[in-house]
Amino acid sequence: MSELQPVRGTRDLIGEDIRRHRHVTETARRIASTYGFDEWITPIFEDTRVFSRTLGETSDVVTKEMYSFADRGGDSITLRPEGTAGVCRALVSNGLTQSLPQKVYYAGPMFRYERPQKGRYRQFHQIGVELIGPAEPLADAETIACGWDILQALGVARDTVLEVNTLGDKDSRQGYRDALVGYFTEHKTGLSRDSLDRLDRNPMRILDSKDEGDKRLAAAAPTIMPYLTEPAAAFYDALKRHLDRFGVPFVENPRIVRGLDYYGHTAFEFVTTKLGAQGTVMAGGRYDGLVAEMGGPPTPAVGWAAGIERLAMLLEDPPANPAPVAVVPIGEAAEAAAIVVIQSLRRAGIRAEMAYRGNLRRRMERANRIGARAAVILGEDDLARGVAQVKDLASGAQEAVVLADIAARLA
Repeated sequence: MSELQPVRGTRDLIGEDIRRHRHVTETARRIASTYGFDEWITPIFEDTRVFSRTLGETSDVVTKEMYSFADRGGDSITLRPEGTAGVCRALVSNGLTQSLPQKVYYAGPMFRYERPQKGRYRQFHQIGVELIGPAEPLADAETIACGWDILQALGVARDTVLEVNTLGDKDSRQGYRDALVGYFTEHKTGLSRDSLDRLDRNPMRILDSKDEGDKRLAAAAPTIMPYLTEPAAAFYDALKRHLDRFGVPFVENPRIVRGLDYYGHTAFEFVTTKLGAQGTVMAGGRYDGLVAEMGGPPTPAVGWAAGIERLAMLLEDPPANPAPVAVVPIGEAAEAAAIVVIQSLRRAGIRAEMAYRGNLRRRMERANRIGARAAVILGEDDLARGVAQVKDLASGAQEAVVLADIAARLA
């Protein structure tokens, strides 16, 4: 075995793995397109400020997980840890804040330095959608419905549960923040060191702590519901009505939070029990303040991201590659005709292969090895008559077919 192996937390996508990966991205792209989302591709690395400014200077992602480095010009560059910030930066950079709404789909690799585990890698992949411009709860519901339809199209919706919550508006969050500070201050001896640091700065993030002691305290913490302003409560009620109209089943989970100020109103997660501790497969919410963080005007937005690796693990069976057709020339004289035939098959959208050498027996053995569904056998006598033998490798049936008709016959 070679001494050179993939870097810890990365892996090669080959065979069944790439088929699962491709099926997730292509299915998501197709469904998102029916909702009017167009694909954007942003750079894999950005100015570090794109993420430090938007993820919070003190967040775990920024302080512990980002791959940041100084390039040869001395600029601080970061491999993207998530996709939303780059999309919002692209919106501002390309002068699109005056051309709203923008409906964006993206797919690609992300990078975080964290402990590799099942379904989680240091180079991982996400799909996501962002709906930028509308401030109405209908936009949130439609964005969630798009995610639900993608999960249905992948055949994994039955293994997931949609959990929703509201983060309210700014006034709601201020009242709720004060209540959380009061509650956790009373129980601060039971808080982890990280949560003690968060207590004054960002107490909502304690609700999302993975520390077992923090979890026990958070389970009895106040919820935001008593602190919702009338407009915030109306927004949340409208969201739930719209989800019902879209036919998207959900449960309410008051413990779903987002730690940054630009998040508000809707927060949601599609979760599963099929992947052990890595239960969230798709998550998102409303982030009306993020575009302004990028230097643009105040712009409402809502979106979600989903882990391709986790969705791929939920797939029962990856779609198989289409079975190819084997083109089998007998003798060197038939190779010229074989090239014409194989190219006509490929131009008709048929996967076709030809062995580079070997007699008839060896070429037919290879046809069976690659799982060919049919073989086009080109012998000198048949070619003199302008035909080839087309053999169904499943049934063994064989017939002579005019060369010009082979692609249509096998389509």
